[in-house]
Amino acid sequence: MDDIRIERMTEAHIESFHRALDIVARERKYLTLLEAPPLEDTRKFALSSMANGNVHLVALDGDALVGWCDIRRHFFPSRAHCGSLGMGLLSDYREKGLGRRLIEAAIEAAREAGMIRIELGVHADNVRAIRLYERVGFVREGVSRDAFCVEGHYTDVINMAMIFW
Repeated sequence: MDDIRIERMTEAHIESFHRALDIVARERKYLTLLEAPPLEDTRKFALSSMANGNVHLVALDGDALVGWCDIRRHFFPSRAHCGSLGMGLLSDYREKGLGRRLIEAAIEAAREAGMIRIELGVHADNVRAIRLYERVGFVREGVSRDAFCVEGHYTDVINMAMIFW
């Protein structure tokens, strides 16, 4: 895993980001999305995110995009010190330390961008992700009960945050 590069997303990564997003979303257990939006919507999201100076990192194994981590600054001025984190890894790249490398790089980039608080929501049954988030410094702030539902199966979402002080 040491040969996998972590870099800022560029326009050249958008199609492979879209593919990876769709693969993880179709697992139907980690992301709120159950499939990626159309490519053009993903392109608009990514270009807007990059243009607004948000953190959007990708993990590359050679030319293949195998994961991402983004931290999007909140829109309202009263919340502009906060960012919302999202991430995903293709299944073959999980449990190998890449998720930690990716999130630590994103957290450092958010700090450099002047963010003070990073928030996320994680499905309560995603023990692996919860463990990762706690290891890098996120704390649980609350639970949104039955906030995620697929095919009639409801799952709680744990709200977590990290504050740089």
